[in-house]
Amino acid sequence: MSTRKFWLGQVGDYEIKQLRVFATVVECGGFSAAETELNITRSTISIHIANLESRLNLTLCQRGRGGFSLTEEGRVIYEATLKLFASLEDFRATVNNLNSTLSGDLRLLFSDTLSDDPRLHLPGLINQLHEQAPDVYITIDIDSMAAIEQKIINEEAEIGFVPLHREIEGLEYIRLFTDSCRLYCHRTHPLYAVPESQLTDAMVDAQALIQAGLKPHSHAAQLIENMHLRATAYYYETRLAMIRSGKYVGFLPEAYVQHNTDPGELRALQPEKRNYRLDSGAIMRKSARTNKARDLFLALLRERLGGDTQG
Repeated sequence: MSTRKFWLGQVGDYEIKQLRVFATVVECGGFSAAETELNITRSTISIHIANLESRLNLTLCQRGRGGFSLTEEGRVIYEATLKLFASLEDFRATVNNLNSTLSGDLRLLFSDTLSDDPRLHLPGLINQLHEQAPDVYITIDIDSMAAIEQKIINEEAEIGFVPLHREIEGLEYIRLFTDSCRLYCHRTHPLYAVPESQLTDAMVDAQALIQAGLKPHSHAAQLIENMHLRATAYYYETRLAMIRSGKYVGFLPEAYVQHNTDPGELRALQPEKRNYRLDSGAIMRKSARTNKARDLFLALLRERLGGDTQG
């Protein structure tokens, strides 16, 4: 790092804006990739980074034909920037929650098709929340189970909705409903027309299996341990597309198949033995920062689902 004496002085809105540009460039891996995320040109990004380096009296990154890379000083500033943003967000959330009018942010993350599951009643929950707290800013997005878990732990979102394949220390769980998952093939698959009485374990195990790409819970793991894993697709809709090719078999929730396929389009293979139960639920971080919007939404969720929820 520089050995010259230097005193930064006060940090204002302009420096924070430059730091946000810098952090986005780092997370996108370079100036070009950050253009779309920031919605500004590469030359403007370059000006922001150059001004920030001048303001801090540091060289933050190397850019050129060799690509983008952080200097040692840049890595330190990036980590400090993340801490600064987390502190600012914590301050903003605290202020919002102290106001008499319920406001602030509520960030919800959903895995797969859970946002559209009629058992969750999401449109009704949003309606109730808006009636009671119209100033709350709601953000809803879709991500993988692992990404949702990590974002909840990092307090990048308040509530996640995921299939409960596992439980992680530091997260709180509300079980919502349970699905029966079965092994399906498409009507164009060779096993579709084979009578159930003629299906053998060896025949089914030999088929190309598509699975979710994450470690399943113990019962599901036992069902696939002897099968021929040949493809991975996390989301139900992509798994269904692979099954519809007629070349793969795969496990899907029975309720999802009923709502998203034509009658007779898929067949459950050996349904009495090749099935497992999978809970879906809401997850929150234990000892998370105060958030009245989150607490209200969870109260509405528990009320709407009645006595069916359990921790």
